Amino acid sequence: MAEAPEETVDIDVEALENEGDIAADYIEGLLDIADFDGDIDMDVEGDRAMVSVVGATLDELIGEKGEVLEALQELTRLAVHRATGNRSRLMLDIGGFRDSRRKALTKVGAEAAAEVKKTGEVKPLAPMTPFERKVVHDAIAAAGLRSESEGEEPNRYVVVHPVG
Repeated sequence: MAEAPEETVDIDVEALENEGDIAADYIEGLLDIADFDGDIDMDVEGDRAMVSVVGATLDELIGEKGEVLEALQELTRLAVHRATGNRSRLMLDIGGFRDSRRKALTKVGAEAAAEVKKTGEVKPLAPMTPFERKVVHDAIAAAGLRSESEGEEPNRYVVVHPVG
């Protein structure tokens, strides 16, 4: 029996690089207006453009729990949409916040999965942003369990389910 060909998703790297360039210009303009220092790095990771602001102390651009970063990301996506006419899945990081948050959330997801495997009981987690939920869902899936998001923004949260 022949295997079905794997589905391939065509990723338009050139379009993603263009999104990154537009976003980098937009962020650079915001940094100039706010009189913040920082270097901008642009990359393409998978199916999305990644723009990072690095170099200076940028805590004011992150916010207490990343809420300023989330708002800046949405504004940047809107700027890209206005320039291209296409919805953007661009990811913005400032000062490595998302990278360190990703590591912490992966641990949260793995620990929740371990607890659910041990107890066999459903476990709801605290409310999270879409980015945070995605990281936790991925960690739970990697542990072989199923998870779902429930609730309404901004109180949407992940629920971990036992196997079965």
